[in-house]
Amino acid sequence: MATPTAISGSTLIDHLNWRYATKMFDATKTIPSNTWKALEEALILTPSSFGIQPWKFIVITDKEIREKLQPHSWGQTQVTQCSHYVVFATIKKIDEAYIDSNLVRSAEVRNVPVDSLAGFRKMLTGTLIQGGYGTAEWAARQAYIALGNFMTSAALLLVDTCPMEGFVPAEYDKILGLEAKGLTSIVCCAAGYRSADCKYAFLPKVRFPASTMIEHI
Repeated sequence: MATPTAISGSTLIDHLNWRYATKMFDATKTIPSNTWKALEEALILTPSSFGIQPWKFIVITDKEIREKLQPHSWGQTQVTQCSHYVVFATIKKIDEAYIDSNLVRSAEVRNVPVDSLAGFRKMLTGTLIQGGYGTAEWAARQAYIALGNFMTSAALLLVDTCPMEGFVPAEYDKILGLEAKGLTSIVCCAAGYRSADCKYAFLPKVRFPASTMIEHI
């Protein structure tokens, strides 16, 4: 794998200043397929604790499904206006079968025998299952890592996003058939392109100064 070229610090900050939680999307604009493919790959490349990836990313472009979700999303219009709507769902139960599937994939990608990962398997089962570390709360925190990675990646590609916690997970799970798959919805993110009429795009960001937020020791 080739070493990528670093972008400048000023370019990174420019993109992060450009992004905001988009309140109004231009429903006539669609994210190009190659751009969306890159964003899906960014989701897949998201790091997770132990590399266990306790999630699924439900990408919804179907208009009828999104119209069903909107009433359970505090009526927020981003659900139907955006180009792509992503539901970040987590696996409700991390069991030995799921851990084994992860190890099989690791062995396949890194071209090593599965048996060579026996020690790692013992640690994973002991920590996530017997130790109770692999809880729903833990998995939810992993989903937020993916959300942050997705939003930053989108900003670098000049794709607008809006993270959304204002929804009813139980209703989402029902509409999307997640419960039958052993999944539950955690957080959502609308992605697309801002409307020219979205007044929030021009407001300066309100952040505490670095002197109060960052401490050097």
